[in-house]
Amino acid sequence: MELKQELVRYYRWLRQYGYNDSHSGNASVKDGERFWVTPTGCCADTLEVGGLIECPLSGGIPAGASLDAPLHQQIYQKNTAAKAVIHSHGPYSIAVTLNGLPFIPLDFEGQYYFSEIPVVDIPYADYLERAPAVVSEILKGYKIMVVRGHGVYANAENLNLAYKWTCSLELSAKISVIAANLGVSRVIP
Repeated sequence: MELKQELVRYYRWLRQYGYNDSHSGNASVKDGERFWVTPTGCCADTLEVGGLIECPLSGGIPAGASLDAPLHQQIYQKNTAAKAVIHSHGPYSIAVTLNGLPFIPLDFEGQYYFSEIPVVDIPYADYLERAPAVVSEILKGYKIMVVRGHGVYANAENLNLAYKWTCSLELSAKISVIAANLGVSRVIP
């Protein structure tokens, strides 16, 4: 039960701290030969442990699971070290990657965690079909990545780290926007 409670807590924090709106994003945690995922269209403010959907690591995804559940499943299949996946819609992270280019943080912490954040362009009409293969392949080699115009995907050994990567990217993106607004284009290496 503890993993499921932790999943609900982190999913609520994504909403509470502005990384998702009330009904966006999703999250999952691996639990043995299965994973628990947030339901499709659920409200982060009211989600309870009993609302989480149990999914197999291979095979069909049950009705009611997040539309991204097949993507989470492929991440767990391709990256056996991954035990948690968080998908968020941080506004700064999305804004600084709308150009489709990899994001390179300006700040020390961002540089410390990520040399660059890959950004992939998946046409919205093809997202559900193409995203599982594309995102899971990129996350084999990265902690975090962005689907241009859509959102952030982080995977890690636990929910705390996936959340940390999500928060760190959003802060680095915010710093980048503030720096650009102040006319700062270079930082001390």
